[in-house]
Amino acid sequence: MPSEQIHAVMAKRPPHQPSFDGEPPGPDELDSPAIEAAALDIPPPESDKALQKGVWERPTTAEYKPTTDGSTVLRFDILLAHIMPPDGEDVKIKRFVVYELTVKQDGATEDTQPAKIERRYTDFRELYLGLKRQHPAEMANKYFPAKVLMGNFKSELIGERSAAFEAFLTYVASQAKLRDSEDFLRFLQHDELTRACQFLDERRNEMAIPILENCFRLLNKIYMNRSRPVLLILCRLVAACTSSPVPHHAAERWALLALSRFETLCDIDLLPLYIPLLHTCAHLWWQRGQDQKPITDRLTDMSKQGINTANIESLMQAIHKIDPRTETI
Repeated sequence: MPSEQIHAVMAKRPPHQPSFDGEPPGPDELDSPAIEAAALDIPPPESDKALQKGVWERPTTAEYKPTTDGSTVLRFDILLAHIMPPDGEDVKIKRFVVYELTVKQDGATEDTQPAKIERRYTDFRELYLGLKRQHPAEMANKYFPAKVLMGNFKSELIGERSAAFEAFLTYVASQAKLRDSEDFLRFLQHDELTRACQFLDERRNEMAIPILENCFRLLNKIYMNRSRPVLLILCRLVAACTSSPVPHHAAERWALLALSRFETLCDIDLLPLYIPLLHTCAHLWWQRGQDQKPITDRLTDMSKQGINTANIESLMQAIHKIDPRTETI
């Protein structure tokens, strides 16, 4: 569809603001700021004995300090790590440490819905090397813990590496070139997105949706609310919630948020998602007995301006054209 026609029916985008978490409004409040809050509402001292059981926990955690100027603070914390495979399982597999990374966006109040992902040392190292190749100036003289031949499972080493990983990710997120790189986005979502798409292939949407929700919350803390990574994962989440004959119970909540985010979108590459999204939401509203008129009126207005609003492809098919994955289209 001609991009200039779509621009004609969309308002100019205001500056992005980081979003926060909170309960969904009704479908008649598509322009309400409450939609942003709605969709996102969703240890003892360390001992050698605990590590022998395959678990490392940080002895102390930083005390939460609320901001007083309305700003937010992005935090990367590794509070837990465990050794895989556990004792007695798969003795033929070389053991390794899995670090549980917690990402929070604290402000005047503490973020009570952090996103969590698990990564190995090799994942952090791959990110470091990729960024160093692509952005040598930004990565000059940046510390990264070296490989060791022995002692990988010592609590002291795990603690030192955890602190180094936190500092490294904090730096990456603070630098626009590094934060917006493909290497960083892959580190944040590739494993989980691959697993979710496999579940979608198997028509196990109920298993994919929680993974996609966590992916969305993670990316939504790091990137702006109308950025490409956030909108793509949000649309994928809406598609996963609505592709079954009976929509997921969270479908309306995520659909409302997606409609709100697309209201002032200016990214040409993502505009082809808008009409499939509108059709998906109109059908969902019909299934739920909700008023479809705000959505159908929008489609009618676009059609009068010469934009092809025929439902020629599903939302998942439109997503696949922009970001091909393994999920069935």
